[in-house]
Amino acid sequence: MLFLHHLSKTLTLKSLAHPLPFPKPLSSPHSLTQNSTYVNVYMKWKKDPFYDSLDPIHFTPQLKPLLSLKNIISRNPNGCIPISDVSKKDKELRIPIKVSRFMRMYPSVFEEFEGPKHGLPWFRLTEKAVEIDREEREVYGQCMGDLRVRVKKLVMMSKEKRLPMKVVRELEWCLGLPEGFWESDDVKLGGDFEFVDMCDGERGLAVVSNENFLSVLQKNAMRRGDDEAMPIAFPLFPSKGLRLKKKISDWLDGFQKLPYVSPYEDFSHLNPCSDEAEKRLVGVLHELLCLFVLNAIERKRLFGLKKYLGLPQKMDKAFERHPHIFYLSLRGKTCTAILKEAYKDKSAIEGHPLARVRRKYVDLMKESKAILKQRRHNNPRVDDGSSVLDFDLYREEEAKEKNLV
Repeated sequence: MLFLHHLSKTLTLKSLAHPLPFPKPLSSPHSLTQNSTYVNVYMKWKKDPFYDSLDPIHFTPQLKPLLSLKNIISRNPNGCIPISDVSKKDKELRIPIKVSRFMRMYPSVFEEFEGPKHGLPWFRLTEKAVEIDREEREVYGQCMGDLRVRVKKLVMMSKEKRLPMKVVRELEWCLGLPEGFWESDDVKLGGDFEFVDMCDGERGLAVVSNENFLSVLQKNAMRRGDDEAMPIAFPLFPSKGLRLKKKISDWLDGFQKLPYVSPYEDFSHLNPCSDEAEKRLVGVLHELLCLFVLNAIERKRLFGLKKYLGLPQKMDKAFERHPHIFYLSLRGKTCTAILKEAYKDKSAIEGHPLARVRRKYVDLMKESKAILKQRRHNNPRVDDGSSVLDFDLYREEEAKEKNLV
């Protein structure tokens, strides 16, 4: 938690110590004189309530196990299960309390009733939950092709056009893949994919297609009719009250005029310490967040991609150096990177249907608060478990366990 405390005070930003003129854009980045003209300076991190209020993003620690339990119930032929079916899955589902208590915290999703034998508690989905589950299944049926393309783009961004399966699985939720997608017997990725053995003996996923992809920034530039001879600039969305020092602003103006290297293009010609490499890094992070259905991710989950996408060791610092492009939310005692453009310019990045479904689940979860409040009013002694809805505490305990190992 120390890095969060430090981040809440200052963000490291790179800027000019002595502004130097940037070279005019050239038609080929290979012939460009690459400069590294920034040094470390500090600016205060600016809280933005708008991005901190995006519940579909920040409810993820609760939503993921809730949907796992929902899937277990919906897959049952009877549409209901005894609590004994899931009571031992708290560690597997990353639930910090008893599963039964967790389910009782969301009566708007899970309906409890007395089972046929021994009076044991059983659970089924509420009518609203069944309705959203049906919509979710329809969305998956319609969007499976799009989700496969997102996986393909992720793999195509790697240097060798292959990624370890553990890295792909880590991003399964962000990419919108259905739970257990890789474990199912009918995984249909198409002829463009193949499973391979990585050099370290791990199983990997490779793309055998020579298809060329354009990044979201390139597509938007073409849609606007921008001059192809001019470099692509990143859309900027300053948070209210966030002002850059003049020397930083001057550096940013020059940075925007540098040639844009697509995440899907070869970048071996770039000096890793240059501003051009920095622009390529920002482009990769921008494209990654565009691939994720909520256009956001817990920052540490990207660390596994560094080696395979050719990113620098401290690639996560780019989120801090470019606060007009990204927002780092500290809500929930974690650090979540959010792409501002996705929430400020809906025409640039189209919202994914799965994001709408997840928002509906979160809205349904929040209805539980009123239900539990009414229950406590009717019966003050009832223990609904709502007093322990603290996933932040769970993260702290988990961190302690890792430090002891």
